Amino acid sequence: MLSYRHAFHAGNHADMLKHFILFLTLEYFNRKDKPYWYIDTHSGAGLYDLGGEEAQKVSEYRQGIALLRQAADLPQGLADFTAYLNQVLPKPDLYCGSPWLAQALCRQNDKLRLFELHPADYAHLQNNMDEAGLKRRGQISRSDGFQGLISLLPPPTRRAVVLIDPPYEEKQDYQRVVQTLKEAQKRFASGCYLVWYPCLSKEASQKLPEQLQKLSPENYLHAELHVHHPRSDGFGMHGSGMFVINPPYLLAQQLQENLPALARLLAQDDSAKWVLDAKIP
Repeated sequence: MLSYRHAFHAGNHADMLKHFILFLTLEYFNRKDKPYWYIDTHSGAGLYDLGGEEAQKVSEYRQGIALLRQAADLPQGLADFTAYLNQVLPKPDLYCGSPWLAQALCRQNDKLRLFELHPADYAHLQNNMDEAGLKRRGQISRSDGFQGLISLLPPPTRRAVVLIDPPYEEKQDYQRVVQTLKEAQKRFASGCYLVWYPCLSKEASQKLPEQLQKLSPENYLHAELHVHHPRSDGFGMHGSGMFVINPPYLLAQQLQENLPALARLLAQDDSAKWVLDAKIP
């Protein structure tokens, strides 16, 4: 299936959690001069028009990035993140996908490898990355990101940040995430792997963090942001999570300092909460 289009959801609460953690992770990797690779298995279009028909249909950004931009007295991490977004986005009515944020943070010697299977989003991704000046720093492939990731490991630099965030529109996506990570770790155990997932009432969604923790029980970080209570009909996403294998050692502290404010800001009812669990050597 190729029905999912992120344009309908760009800038929502899930993007805030995912992109904040990606921002902190890439900033950490930039502290060392040695280059690294950024690999994105499900890149999307890269850039989204919040005034466009898709985003306006559900206006999820109004309960995400719009609230961060309006907020005062944010903790330093969230303030830096919001300011950086405002700096790198071409126009204030646009919002970035992970490839756009990553290309802005990655340096000239770092490499980007982007995968997107949806034909329309692949075309948009190419155009947007051309506009960003990706050029020789990156390669964009219209192919399966799960398979593409394995083919790239280990990277020549032996340093890499990998973002895995499929749409989970098919139940098998959950198992493909786990199996792909198992294979990736065999080839490149020291990689920093970031997995985004939706928080749903479905059993597959609820069990995924436990399955991921078994892959790296001694070096992981697990964060969730819930913005409202699960719906009575069991449908819809009440939050999202990020599971990081081999996380930056500062990440847990940074999230401890910022997630409470993010949960308060994006809360849609009084059951909003944040979750943080980590084991970092």
